[in-house]
Amino acid sequence: MDKHYIAGILNEIGTMLEIKGENFFKSKAYYDAARALELMEEDIEALVREDRLKDIKGFGKAISQKVGELVTTGKLEYYEKLKESVPSGLMEMLKIPGMGSKKVRAVYENLGISTIGELKYACIENRLLKLPGFGEKTQQKVLEGIENLGRYAGQYHFPYAMSLAKEILQALKMSNAVKRCSEAGSLRRRKEIVKDIDLLASSDDSEAVMELFTSHPLVVQVTSRGDTKSSVVLEGGIAADLRVVSDKEYPYALHHFTGSKEHNTALRHIAKQEGLKINEYGVFKGEELIECKTEEDIFNIFGMSYIPPELRENNGELEAAKEGKIPKLIEYGDIRGIFHIHTSYSDGLNTIEELAKACIERGFSYMGISDHSQSAYYAGGLNVDDIKRQHEEIDRLNEKFSGFKIFKGIELDILPDGSIDYDDEILSWFDFTIASVHTAFRMDEDKMTERVIKAMKNKNVNILGHPTGRLLLSREPFKININEIFRTAAEENVIIEINSNSHRLDLDWRYCKAAKEAGCTFLIAPDAHRISGIDDIEYGINVARKGWLEKGDVVNTLGTDAIYRLMSRKKGKVAN
Repeated sequence: MDKHYIAGILNEIGTMLEIKGENFFKSKAYYDAARALELMEEDIEALVREDRLKDIKGFGKAISQKVGELVTTGKLEYYEKLKESVPSGLMEMLKIPGMGSKKVRAVYENLGISTIGELKYACIENRLLKLPGFGEKTQQKVLEGIENLGRYAGQYHFPYAMSLAKEILQALKMSNAVKRCSEAGSLRRRKEIVKDIDLLASSDDSEAVMELFTSHPLVVQVTSRGDTKSSVVLEGGIAADLRVVSDKEYPYALHHFTGSKEHNTALRHIAKQEGLKINEYGVFKGEELIECKTEEDIFNIFGMSYIPPELRENNGELEAAKEGKIPKLIEYGDIRGIFHIHTSYSDGLNTIEELAKACIERGFSYMGISDHSQSAYYAGGLNVDDIKRQHEEIDRLNEKFSGFKIFKGIELDILPDGSIDYDDEILSWFDFTIASVHTAFRMDEDKMTERVIKAMKNKNVNILGHPTGRLLLSREPFKININEIFRTAAEENVIIEINSNSHRLDLDWRYCKAAKEAGCTFLIAPDAHRISGIDDIEYGINVARKGWLEKGDVVNTLGTDAIYRLMSRKKGKVAN
């Protein structure tokens, strides 16, 4: 059983206990156990089998028994009974920004509110204002959060949808009845948000393939079943469609069902001009099928180079393919090192050494530590003594790890007036800095633009972190003149971050072209708060590819010495 799944259960138990008003330390015990589990390298099933879990710090006898029950039986009676005692609507309320466990308990105990609908009505009637800890601003924030939940209903983050698709595709690939299969639609185009899952398979036995699909363990409901198409609902409520075609039809169907709709429409128009017809069944000249074995063959018919799925948004890719100007998009293997990593010094789960080992295991040559600065008190921001201790530790580790470099960095809060933490002397201790907006998101466009530009003009700022502040399916980007930001970044040698956290994916891929044309360079960074977060770099690469970026546009494709020289080129900084 996956340790992250078990940790999620433990965290959920702690949250439910808080909502029920249990002793805080009881909840904390579950949170601590979940954290210990996330950091654990040993196999959880072996620990349970050998009765060694209770010997690990963070696991008392009671929690060890519960984890053992969960691992060995797949269920936990205590958890199931606890869920029955806490109205499900209270757990849903936790998705609303600003509604933590204490506030959820407050509205439940004082106002009898147990659903999001009741909470919305209470906000409209200003009933939350009577509760301790709730003011007018908090109530308005809660109301906006509820409205956002409704706006984003039926939409899913790419990693979640892709993880489900991969499980089903793995089952299909193992079947002798399936010749070829792939995800299609927005998943294959690597859109950051998807509404459903499209799958495609080729087979001579569609009935067997449909049976395999509709009976998959992830399926909770079969909404339709046919010979060529079946539709289901998967765990979590996301819909999935599978289309089965002959292997001869597969290339045409894969192109068609990958889309986008706009790309397909534009290509049909080009085909019509050339006396051809293209659809999911083939490319035709009159009634004659032009045989294609791959998608590359389809594009070749129109005198085009291959267009990667990520680019198929009718954003100039067809014209570029006709002229042979499709860029060689950046790939995962191009990334040499990782920046924007948080450690246990601030709000990360892992130590610097643990993170360094994880990066080395993944084949990276360097990593850049960037814990929060002191203004970020809410995230354990570093004071001067913390910085000194951290830098001493990094020096020791750099001596220990041959051929791997740990860069000293910090993530600076861009304060409302555009200033940043620490004076020039302290900032000179760092190899690089990332400056990010974490507060005061409601400024008007002019003030926010002025704020960020002031920070970028500081000689010690190397990187602009998550430039628009968006949280996908949760918070809209703040208002900012993004073209002015790009212009200033190019002038000031400030690198634009593509934040790879799947809840951010900021810079939006739709802006990448404009930023590149303005002369900007980019950093694909995971914003990792634990070891597993390092792997989020994959999602940032998706963004860069959709944004037409190549290896040369991204600075962490450089080697160790080159990246150090680049980070040192800001005004007033000289590379050693």
